[in-house]
Amino acid sequence: MDSVASLHAVERAVLLLLVMVAAFAVMANRLKVPYPIVLVLAGLGLSFVPHMPRIPLDPNLVFVIFLPPLLYAAAWTVSWRDFRRHLLIISLLAIGLVGFTVWGVAEFSDHFISALDWKAGFLLGAILSTTDAIAATSVAKALGLPRRIVDILEGESLLNDATGLLALEVGLRLLEQGNLPTVGEGALRLTYLIVGGLVIGLLIGVLVSFLERLIDNGPVELVLSLIVPYAAYLAGEEARASGVLAVVAVGLYLSRQSPRIFSPAVRIQVMGAWQAMTFVLNGIVFLLIGLQMPYVLAGIEGGFSKSTLVEYGAIFSAMLIALRLIWVTPAIRFSNWIQSLRHPEEERVTPRESFVIGWTGMRGVIALAAALSVPEVVNGAEFRQRNLLVFLTFSVILVTLVLQGLTLPSVIRALGLAGEEGIEPEERYAREQAFKNAIAYLEEGRLTAADGLEHAYDDLIDRYEHRLAEVTEEEGHGASKAEVYHTLSREARAAVQVERRTIIHLRDEGLISDDVLRKLERGLDLEETKLSS
Repeated sequence: MDSVASLHAVERAVLLLLVMVAAFAVMANRLKVPYPIVLVLAGLGLSFVPHMPRIPLDPNLVFVIFLPPLLYAAAWTVSWRDFRRHLLIISLLAIGLVGFTVWGVAEFSDHFISALDWKAGFLLGAILSTTDAIAATSVAKALGLPRRIVDILEGESLLNDATGLLALEVGLRLLEQGNLPTVGEGALRLTYLIVGGLVIGLLIGVLVSFLERLIDNGPVELVLSLIVPYAAYLAGEEARASGVLAVVAVGLYLSRQSPRIFSPAVRIQVMGAWQAMTFVLNGIVFLLIGLQMPYVLAGIEGGFSKSTLVEYGAIFSAMLIALRLIWVTPAIRFSNWIQSLRHPEEERVTPRESFVIGWTGMRGVIALAAALSVPEVVNGAEFRQRNLLVFLTFSVILVTLVLQGLTLPSVIRALGLAGEEGIEPEERYAREQAFKNAIAYLEEGRLTAADGLEHAYDDLIDRYEHRLAEVTEEEGHGASKAEVYHTLSREARAAVQVERRTIIHLRDEGLISDDVLRKLERGLDLEETKLSS
């Protein structure tokens, strides 16, 4: 009976979380505020409601259950071309800024916070060094930031999870053994984490890509896509490499291969299911962050007054924001200088965009889970500073997510960056090339068509010429012949395949981004599915 009662309690908790996620997401949409901010504030407010069920956040639940699919989904949406283009600045943020943050927090804690020493400060810096992929990009995309900024933020938040967790590993060693690894040991460990994680992820990606080509069943491929991120993460962790980077690598690889290994109908099914699942997981995660306030406050010891805690939280949040701004500007200048030497024709990250990147350093559930994973007992003695670390982490999450998230629209408008769109010319170019090649294919088919079927080709060509005219601002035509639908449908599907091959070729040549390809690909999937049915 006890097991049944506990099962019912879990069911009620899950149901409550899902209802709240749906309700507050609707509210966020009405308020035109990114839903992570609303959900965190809602969870925070509900945590003080009497008789509200207490739902603790287990760090193992975050790292093993929530993290792999969310990382996989985030990696899937990243454009490899743009990720590669901005790799230098992404690396300076994901590796250099992590180290700078850890050092800065350790020094500040040792000199200005009596309750923390340098070791505890180092550990706190490692905990706070990672930005949240979902929070930053969901806020940035909702506000219409230039795609270049979003690409950099996405790439940084995907890679700094691995370096941040390595810093956490080093911090725990410092706490337990009292010494830091040598520079050689640290570099060797970081290299193994990166290379091992990437190799494991790519190997799994190649295997899954082979299997996907043998399957054309939506439900089966959906199940397989759910297995992939967990398999990559667990394989990376078992090899003591980076499970995070293994998931990122397999996500980037399979995203790149998806136009070739998924049929249109399967792609629509799988993408729709993943979109719903990631929204639910993200919603639960941000809601759980807010609901942790009672646990955070209950663990505080040492006679801290509420005013002192608030002061500590505000100081640390301001320091984290300042450290990021201090690092970002020279890092982007250095990256622009290197880029001017290698690719002088490419656009540079402007000072205005640099400031927005520095301002968008939001922390999320990874930081909180890292803080909660710190052991309560170290070397047989109670680690009394642990609860203060958890509180400061929680405070930084609230300030960076809520304050920076809510002020970001004003910052963007003040800098004149709102509503800029960098991929429209690429999209127009891709559509124009795809339509022209489809028309050329149909004109060749018309020359060899059987008597009486020329008009079917004429109709299809007219359709494509009309669509081309919409892109090139020319006048088009259009006509439909129901009596030759069978021929029209067959050739229309073939023309869609020509469009598909064209945009894939353009993507492979680096002439358009993966974002443009995915946008056009969805329209082709819907068109081909309609014709096939």
